[in-house]
Amino acid sequence: MKKLKIGLLARIIIAIALGIGFGNLLPGELVRVFVTFNGIFSEFLGFIIPLIILGLVTPAIADIGKEAGKMLVVTTLVAYSATLFSGFLSYFTGVTFFPSMITPGAPIEQISEAHDIVPFFTVAIPPAMNVMTSLILAFTLGLGIAHLSSNALKNVCNDFKDIIVKTIQVVILPLLPIYIFGIFLNMTHSGQVYSILMVFIKIIGVIFLMHIFLLVFQYCVAALFVHRNPFRLLGRMLPAYFTALGTQSSAATIPVTLRQSIKNGVSEDIAGFVIPLCATIHLSGSTLKIVACALALMMMQGMPFDFPMFAGFIFMLGITMVAAPGVPGGAIMAALGILASMLGFGESEQALMIALYIAMDSFGTACNVTGDGAIALIIDKFFGKKKPEVSSSETIVFK
Repeated sequence: MKKLKIGLLARIIIAIALGIGFGNLLPGELVRVFVTFNGIFSEFLGFIIPLIILGLVTPAIADIGKEAGKMLVVTTLVAYSATLFSGFLSYFTGVTFFPSMITPGAPIEQISEAHDIVPFFTVAIPPAMNVMTSLILAFTLGLGIAHLSSNALKNVCNDFKDIIVKTIQVVILPLLPIYIFGIFLNMTHSGQVYSILMVFIKIIGVIFLMHIFLLVFQYCVAALFVHRNPFRLLGRMLPAYFTALGTQSSAATIPVTLRQSIKNGVSEDIAGFVIPLCATIHLSGSTLKIVACALALMMMQGMPFDFPMFAGFIFMLGITMVAAPGVPGGAIMAALGILASMLGFGESEQALMIALYIAMDSFGTACNVTGDGAIALIIDKFFGKKKPEVSSSETIVFK
């Protein structure tokens, strides 16, 4: 008999539904059990986050840095610029529209305190280093490994990356639904869940509209370089978009993204270089989601924020999430560190960020990989072999 597999998104949705359903039914002592689990799991997350950054970013920087080619540098700059643009687009859209959609309430950390729901016990798990230390160490090691003639340290870092990836896949992701169940159970028990869910629904709608605008904008920019119809170019990339919706993986979508980029007229050698690289370093959709959700949660709780704070956060976010798209849930896991250190997010805000991010994971991934095709068009314009202009009515056959 074939074993039924339930995806992470479905498990998160079930956890939220059960948390809301049982929040008014379970007695306070049972709620305390999950509050206790959440406290321990939160401590473990705080411990593992710097290691996630070190384990994922170091090999990625080493792999990027070992190639000093001009095309690599230009592709990286274009991808990072696109990621920054999406972050600032998200911020300015949020500060314009969110205040009319969000009513500030009590800080999420105070929800449990209001009903005297405290854990039975706590376990302190201090991290080996803080987030900024791990990020600087990852850059130092990555750049150093890139210029070493020996592969010994690189192999160690790759093995450490495998350990971190395995920890995310085997420990963190399976326990996330329980963690989120506990958060929503506690919020429902405290009578705060309805207002928070209403904000979630509004924010998800705004983020989806921003995704559409971002993709149209990216292909309009690409069209300026290649002198083609941007909507035809974007239309040819729709198979990659819908494949990413289903797989929720940039890496798994690479073959389709590659094929559709070549159909758009990108030369095979350029597409073969740019598409796999951008699957790792181009994170427009993910950045847009994280910035919007973080801004919404801060407004909801009346937390102070300003443009310089978010500007620094966006610049760091684009760097911190390098190589994270290859790991399920890796982008938000890598971002938790700077959410805490730069924006002051506690465990409850981090849990809500995880829930919001995973709820929209497919759309963020689809936005990332579809945008890769626009970057490939720009890079091909500068580094591809000269070829006749392709008319808007011409069909390009991929062999």
